[in-house]
Parts: sequence; C-alpha cells; structure tokens
Amino acid sequence: MKLRKLGNSSIEIAPLALGGNVFGWTIDQPTSFKILDAFVDAGFTFIDTADIYSTWVPGNKGGESETIIGQWLKQTAKRSKVVIATKVGLDMSPSDKGLSKTYILRAVEASLQRLQTDYIDLYQSHKDDPNTPVAETLEAYAQLVKQGKVRVIGASNYDNARLSESLKASAEHGWPRYESLQPHYNLYERADFETNLEPLCLSSQIGVIPYYSLASGFLTGKYRSEKDTVGAKRGQGITKFLNDRGLRILAALDAVAKGHDANPTRVALAWLMARPSITAPIASATTVEQLKDLTEAVYLTLSPEAIRQLNDASAQA
Repeated sequence: MKLRKLGNSSIEIAPLALGGNVFGWTIDQPTSFKILDAFVDAGFTFIDTADIYSTWVPGNKGGESETIIGQWLKQTAKRSKVVIATKVGLDMSPSDKGLSKTYILRAVEASLQRLQTDYIDLYQSHKDDPNTPVAETLEAYAQLVKQGKVRVIGASNYDNARLSESLKASAEHGWPRYESLQPHYNLYERADFETNLEPLCLSSQIGVIPYYSLASGFLTGKYRSEKDTVGAKRGQGITKFLNDRGLRILAALDAVAKGHDANPTRVALAWLMARPSITAPIASATTVEQLKDLTEAVYLTLSPEAIRQLNDASAQA
C-alpha cells in the first residue's frame, strides 16, 4: 500500500481515512475500540474527528468522539502509530464557536485533554468564520505549531476565495499554511468541488480529504427506493439521491463492481482514490465487517473505461 503525502507537509497517510463521527453516536465505546484496532491492524493510520462530534445526540455535549479516541490511545499506547486529525470552529455552545484566536487557543486545550495527547497531527478549521479575519485565525495556528501542540493545519468547508486569502496571508507572514482541504465530495456531489476548488488544490499542492465519501451510505447501493430508507438513522438524508441521476449512478456502480469482482462501496471509494486531486477519502464504519469493505477499496484499481463509465453516469445535467 503506497502512502500519500498530505499537501506539502511531512505527514504521509494511506489513501483512506477513518471517520470518527460515529464514535459516541451510532456506536458505543467498545465497538469503537474494535474498529480502531482493526483499522490500525490493517495498516492504516489516519483518524479524523472533531470537537463537535456528537452534539446532535440527545444528552451529548460534544467531545464524545475525541474522548473515545483518547481513551483508546491511552489503553493501547498506539499514539505513535496514528495520525490524529480534529477540528475546531463549529458551535459547541453559544459562546464556544468560531475561529478567533482566543477561542482556538482555548478549544485546542480541551481537544488535547479529551484526546489524551500532547499534540494534534492535523488541526482543521471546521468551517470558515466570516466574522474573524483569516490572519487572526492563522496567527493562532502559528502559535500552536511553534509550541508543538499542532503539527499541521487544514481547512474544511472553505470556498475558493477564503482558502486563497488564507494561503496568501500565510505566505506573507511566514505562517504555517493550510496543507489540506476537507470538502463535501463524492460520486454524486461533484460540481462544487471540481469547479471551484479542485484547480486551486492541484495548483497549490493542497491535500484533499473529502467527507461524505459514500453520500451518507447511498453509494453503497443499500438504498434503492424510499422503502429502503425507513428506519435508517440517515434515511431522511437519502431521499434526495433517489432520482434519475442517482439511480443511473447506482447502475454504473453495479456494472463496474461486477466487472472488477467488487461491490458498489469499494468502487465508489476507488473512484475517489483514483482522482489526482484526492489524498484520502474519509469513510466511517459501524462494524468491523463494514470496515473491511472500506479498507479493501484501497487495493481496487479501476480501469480507465470504468472511470469513464462512472464519470459519464454521474455527470451533472
């Protein structure tokens, strides 16, 4: 398995990242530990989470995912074997949000404590904060990198204008720059990233670690009609994919999977991994069996014809 460099940083990762959003949400701590163990045992290292995971669950206050990962790190002593990525900026409370220097310096300490580590490999702005100048945010990150609390910084959900402005500010001040972008991108959701962000990421050598790589599970092929979404935790978010274009994409995934002795999940992830701009898609698993499906995608090489078939099926009207 060939490692890929994250932007221009010293971090190298396998072409698949494990999403920690499900830890403390759809799976409990023992199950999370099993998945983390299996992921590392399979030769993978990159684990992505955020301080806000999972505030949306009744009774949760945020930090649950980081806490589970921190307890796993303490129990297994595998800190040196993994790359931990987390995020800051979304609403933890009415007063705990945004990307001001004051808040970032406070929030990072909480994340470090929950993760039970003294450094974060990749610290990401979860979403652009239009109320804070990019220079203020980057100055905070520069301080954290200098202190050794953060190795590399990244951006998530940034548009071209703010990402470009941030890169320019880093260059002008000699501050660390965003080495990665975490956009919403998959075989169904293509237009925004490919049109507005991919050219900048390629020209600036910014690593790309897309989230929703499987479109909330739609690209696995298990949702093919509205009745399939009944009772599913993400069911309500699936119906928007159940249209002519979505079904055309599923048909192409089925055809390519058949020709490559694979399944739609592996094909959808392999399509992302084959794109020159992508460093590693992020995908989550709630069982070890699901995880195996994800990791097997790394070893699937799609033919040029298969990639063309998927591109044509998923092209925007």
